[in-house]
Amino acid sequence: MELNAKIYVAGHRGMVGSAVVRRLQKAGYQNIVYRTSKELDLRDTVAVNSFFAEEKPDYVILAAAKVGGIMANNTFRADFLFENLQIQNNVIHASHEQAVKKLLFLGSSCIYPKMAPQPIKEEYLLTGPLEATNEPYALAKIAGLKLCEAYRDQYGSNFISAMPTNLYGPGDNYDLNKSHVLPALLRKFHEAKENNAPEVEVWGTGTPRREFLHVDDLADACLHLMLHYDGKEPVNVGTGEDLTIRELVELVRDTVGYTGNVRFNTDKPDGTPRKLLDVSKLADAGWRYKTGLPEGIRAVYQEAFQPTPVA
Repeated sequence: MELNAKIYVAGHRGMVGSAVVRRLQKAGYQNIVYRTSKELDLRDTVAVNSFFAEEKPDYVILAAAKVGGIMANNTFRADFLFENLQIQNNVIHASHEQAVKKLLFLGSSCIYPKMAPQPIKEEYLLTGPLEATNEPYALAKIAGLKLCEAYRDQYGSNFISAMPTNLYGPGDNYDLNKSHVLPALLRKFHEAKENNAPEVEVWGTGTPRREFLHVDDLADACLHLMLHYDGKEPVNVGTGEDLTIRELVELVRDTVGYTGNVRFNTDKPDGTPRKLLDVSKLADAGWRYKTGLPEGIRAVYQEAFQPTPVA
């Protein structure tokens, strides 16, 4: 991927897309193309086709998606399925039409079966039922990676797919009705500390295990894949390490400095019991994460809730 190549990053304002742009710029790529959602609605086929015909990008990183936590996924099921299908269908097809040299499609670890053996290998895809609460989003992402495979099979397109684990980092969503578990916990504990609340409620039993990757590490992996991977099979991107939600709660509580009680609301859903990715394929390709979870959480808490005062 030449330093002067035109690279389109779809979803550049999101947590993932903005991290990808930062990583590309750090590596010396300056010819990066992007549009806000107001400037280009990726659900609009005509608009997307016109954009690609005009800009003719050499490379595409598809980080745009409608995303959210358990509540958002389970509440807006039709929206999550329809809008994600529209976005990825339009961008992938337009990339084919304009003979893009290489496209990276970013999926999600939720594509794997709910009860998949652990750690989850890429070949476990479509071997069992999905987690019900985020099934529409997962189905859209499965369709996206299969669409990349189909264009490769039929037309020889160099379209690759990466499946990130749970992400966190700068630009995360802290809306308690839409956010994922880690940012939601940071906000809950921060507000409880600020308000001297005696207790914080946490959804579920605390027993599920989760893996977390800093978004800057994902961006680094994306660049590595664009430079070094051309395979048909999707590639897991994660740390290969996990912890229980209860352990995560303690880590966040200690980071924030909250001293009150924690109550696990077992009437709320846990989601998938465990979701740990097998990252050996990416490790074999020469990549490993750099940001440890404690230091990563400290950094995002500082960035989101304790910004340095302006002198």
